[in-house]
Order: sequence, then structure tokens, then C-alpha cells
Amino acid sequence: MTGLVYKSTGSWYTVKSEQGDFIECRIKGKFRIKGIKSTNPIAVGDQVDYEWEETAGVVTGMIHHIHPRKNYIVRKSVNLSKQVHIIASNIDQVFLLVTINNPPTTTSFIDRFLVTAEAYHIPAVLVFNKIDTLDEATLDEQLFLQYIYEQIGYPCLRVSSTEQKGIGPLKEMMKGKVSMFSGHSGVGKSTLVNALEPTLDLKTTEISEQSKQGQHTTTFAEMFDLSFGAKIIDTPGIKGFGIVDMQPQEIGDYFPEFFKLKDQCKFNNCLHKEEPHCAVKVALDTNEIAWSRYRSYLQMLEGDQEHYRTDIYNDDRIASDQTRQSE
Repeated sequence: MTGLVYKSTGSWYTVKSEQGDFIECRIKGKFRIKGIKSTNPIAVGDQVDYEWEETAGVVTGMIHHIHPRKNYIVRKSVNLSKQVHIIASNIDQVFLLVTINNPPTTTSFIDRFLVTAEAYHIPAVLVFNKIDTLDEATLDEQLFLQYIYEQIGYPCLRVSSTEQKGIGPLKEMMKGKVSMFSGHSGVGKSTLVNALEPTLDLKTTEISEQSKQGQHTTTFAEMFDLSFGAKIIDTPGIKGFGIVDMQPQEIGDYFPEFFKLKDQCKFNNCLHKEEPHCAVKVALDTNEIAWSRYRSYLQMLEGDQEHYRTDIYNDDRIASDQTRQSE
């Protein structure tokens, strides 16, 4: 029997058969994927083969084979630094939900996510959610961030789940595809899924007023079939996004605006740091590359932790203003 994994709880997997039935499955023995040291050998989106088994009158399934993946997206495991966690597989596109201050999404988090999506060849879209909560200052910041990423080539959407703004264009982008939603806890993933498909009625919670951080409402990744011909994978909120198995020389290749200038650098192995005649540094000085993006790149290169967006955002605005004044 062959089916598609719709939910993973770590020990049990909900699989949808080719006939449309759901069955709870386990994995057979120590199931490992060659070449991947993962905390979860099977992920939502995987196509698997399984056998029926019956215990005490209860029929379940035993997964014994996983079909080759066209892609998957991973991050470093929180507790086991040498292992990775596969968030989902066989994805057509990922939507990263971004909120300005409710809770704040850092540019380093955005960039780490986008770099991983680039590395695993998954198209990414930024969804600026909760636009109905923005005041004049935060609206200015949101539009500036949107400008930065649209200039690079990333599609951006502005959405309000509560006021149904931007839902139509989002649905159009999702039709006929398997899409993954990701982002910090509290950015409104489950609320947005409910806005797309109200009959799902996924559980949601309010942002903590004290910490301005979200609380986990989605415990496990889960796929849903939507009435307008789309599949959505809703994922648990994540605090940080550690990049996996990237050599320093290749990180810049996953920044599209860096990669475009790579052949103009004097040295083929230029890391865009101290090397002379670096096209990326020239573009940075002329404000053609955002300082926030370059700062994120250096953090990844040096293995630093993520930092909050506010200071980086101000750096970009100051650089932009200085460029205008000099023109």
C-alpha cells in the first residue's frame, strides 16, 4: 500500500492512502535515510509504502519504505546540534509569515530561512501578516522591508487574516500546489489557515502581552487538503532557524543579489569580507545591497546567533538616507 504522510507526531504518522482513507502508522525498526542524520526519519509530505497490521482488533499500518524526495527543508535540531530536523518534504513553495512587532520577526531569521529555501531549491514567498495592527511607524518599517525583498526578487504579500485582506491573491498562488507555512510562534499561521479554510477551525491563542512572543498552538506539522484545490502544511512556530551543512564558500551563493555579482569579484573564492575589488562590497557601499542582508550573511559566515531586526533596520534606513543626501 502507498500513501502520503499528513501528520507526524514523532512516533506515529497519519498516512492518507491512494483511496483517500487515513490510517495511523508506525515505522519498521530503526528506519534511517541514507546520508541524513535526522531526528525524524519520516516527514509530512513523504510518500511511503506500508503494510496493514492488526493488534487486539485495532488496524494500523507499518511503514517499510519511503519514496525518493524531490526536495525537503531542514533546520538544525534544537537539542541535538549534530542532527537536523526535517520540517517537511516534497514542497512546491514555502510561505514565511512575517510580523513587525506582534511578535517581532528578525531579518536574520528571515534571511536564514530564505537561504535554506534557496539551498533546497524551494521557491519562497514572504507574507507580511497582521497589517491591520500597524501604526504609521510600523507600517513604514513593513513597507521598507517589503521593498528590500521585492528588489531581490522574492514575492511579497500583505495580509490581514482577521479582516480578510490579501486572502484572495494568496489563494491564487496556492492553487494546485503543496505549500508550507512557517514563521515564529504567534505570527498567525493557524489563524491564516482558518481564514483560507474556515471549516478547519484550527486552534489559536493570543500573543503574550508581557513577552510579545507567541505561544505554540500547532504542536506537530500537519497537512490539510483545502477546498480550492490546494494542500497546506502548517508547522509549529520556531524561535530560531539554524542553517545546516553549508560551507563558508557556498553561503553567498544562496543570497541571489550576491550570486548575481559573484563573477565581478576579483577572486573566484571571494567571501565578500576583506578581499580587494569585491563587487558585493561595492554594491553595499552604493546602497544596492541592503545592510541587513549583509549583516545576516556575516552572522551565518561566522556562526553567530540571530539578532533582532530593529537595529539592522535602522542601519539600512541611515545608509539609504545618506545615499540620497549625497546624490
